[in-house]
Amino acid sequence: MTALGKIGVIADAFKLDLHSNLRKAREVGADGVQLWATEGAMNPDHLNSEQRRELKSFIQELGLEVSALCADYGGHGFRQEADNRWKIEQSKKVMALALELGSPIVTTHIGIIPAQTSDPEYAIMQRACNELASFASNMGGYFAIETGPEPAERLKVFLDSLDHKGVAVNFDPANMVMVTGDDPVQGVHILREYIVHTHVKDGIRTAEVNPYDVYGDLSHEQIAAFEDGSIGFREVALGEGTVNFPAYFAALQAIGYTGYLTIEREVGNQPEQDIRQAVEFIRGCKVNS
Repeated sequence: MTALGKIGVIADAFKLDLHSNLRKAREVGADGVQLWATEGAMNPDHLNSEQRRELKSFIQELGLEVSALCADYGGHGFRQEADNRWKIEQSKKVMALALELGSPIVTTHIGIIPAQTSDPEYAIMQRACNELASFASNMGGYFAIETGPEPAERLKVFLDSLDHKGVAVNFDPANMVMVTGDDPVQGVHILREYIVHTHVKDGIRTAEVNPYDVYGDLSHEQIAAFEDGSIGFREVALGEGTVNFPAYFAALQAIGYTGYLTIEREVGNQPEQDIRQAVEFIRGCKVNS
């Protein structure tokens, strides 16, 4: 743990098996891990009660916590009514798993929130998120929407319209810089009452980007593939992009955020080295006063 708070890593970035990913997270100096729970070994449908207990024990023995699970099913998010039933049910299963593993947070993308509240998709997304919010609130958890597909102010208006606080925010400053061109520091203050988890990622925007080209109807893997710069932005190592981390961290401190700073590295061929450098970057970062 640093003066800025606990450091997490998305363990899947190491691209090994589950237990090896967890060991690597410990080796690089993380306090916690975020884990994908949509497929493979972490799919809730593949984990019985005994396996869940064993996994929790293994994580604890390593001295780690689960900062969050991820239930991002790609496609259109929750913009299409026909897909929402199964996505909501699977998301609920991930929330139950997260709580069993000791975290109240499940991160997700819900799709691009329309600019106009009169858009039919707006109501569809509201209904889906209200159901998720009610479920999470009753269990003491949060489904945390990742920032990036729309400006912070539009996201806040949408969150304010929901009936429960169980849908919150996973704040990713790089997504804002790369896709919408939004100011992460201002975004922290706009979304202050909703932020329950954060990502630490850096990026560069090289051209005007249409969010629908990025988050419209693609899988997470396809979105990550864009981060090589092919459509106007690219993810880079911490400190090499345009996220002003001293100001960003200062903004988080100013709003009283004490949760995880979770490192996300989705591109590059040396994830372990990049994540180690990111841990050191956070530890050495001087926060603007």
